[in-house]
Amino acid sequence: MSQSIQNSVAFVSGANRGIGRAIVESLLTRGAAKVYAAARNPDALADLATAHGDKVVPITLDVTDKSQVTAAASTSADATLIINNAGVAANTDIFSDDLSDAEREFEVNYWGTLHMTRAFVPNLKTAGIGSLVNVVSIAGLTNFPMFPTYSDSKAALHSLTVGARHVLSGTGIDVIGVYPGPVETDMAKNIDMPKASTADVANTILDGIESGAEEVFTDEVAKGFEAPYVAGHKALEFGTREMMAQG
Repeated sequence: MSQSIQNSVAFVSGANRGIGRAIVESLLTRGAAKVYAAARNPDALADLATAHGDKVVPITLDVTDKSQVTAAASTSADATLIINNAGVAANTDIFSDDLSDAEREFEVNYWGTLHMTRAFVPNLKTAGIGSLVNVVSIAGLTNFPMFPTYSDSKAALHSLTVGARHVLSGTGIDVIGVYPGPVETDMAKNIDMPKASTADVANTILDGIESGAEEVFTDEVAKGFEAPYVAGHKALEFGTREMMAQG
C-alpha cells in the first residue's frame, strides 16, 4: 500500500535536529495537515511551531519513558503516519569495562521503538490504515567495526521492523524500514565518508512512504546495500513467510 503525504497527520520522534527535523520540514512542505514533533526538549521545536502555527504540535518525549510514550500516543491519536526516528549512537568497544553507552543504545534504538510500536499501533488499527516507519541504518544489516554496539542495536531494530511487518500484515498498516548510510548529522560528524544531506534523506523517506515501499535506502552509500539485501535478507524474509503460511 501507500500513503499520501498531502493532508496527512504525522508523528515524528527525535524531531529537534538532524534527520527528524528535516522530516518535519519536508512533511510540511509537501502538504501535511499536522505534524506532532516530539523531542526530549520540545523548546528546540519552538521556531517550527512559530513558523507553522497549529500545523506543528511540539510533544515532550523520551522514548525510554513508558509514561511519556503512552501520553504521546494519547495526545496524537489522530496521527496515521508514525515515524520512529529517535536514536543514539556511541563508539563502544564490546570488550569495554563500561557498557553503559551500549545499554543506552539498546534502550533508545530498540526498546524505545518497541514501546512506541506497542503504544501507537492500536491507534492505527482503530483508523484501519496507517504507516509505521522505523529509521534503522545500514549498520542494522551488517556490523560496522567502528561502532559495533550501535550496529548491534540497529540489527535488533531491523529484526523488530521485519517482525512487526509479519504480525501486522493484512491490517491496513504498512511497516517500513528506512536504511540511511552516512548523513550530515551530529551523530555522523566523525565518520570519514561521503554524507548525504538531511533534506535529501527526508525527501527520499517520504517518497518511499508514498510509493508503498517496504524498505527505503536513502542515499548513494545505502543504495549499495540494497541489491545484496534483496538477494539475501529479503529472500530469507520471504522464505520465513512461506514457512509460516504452510503451518
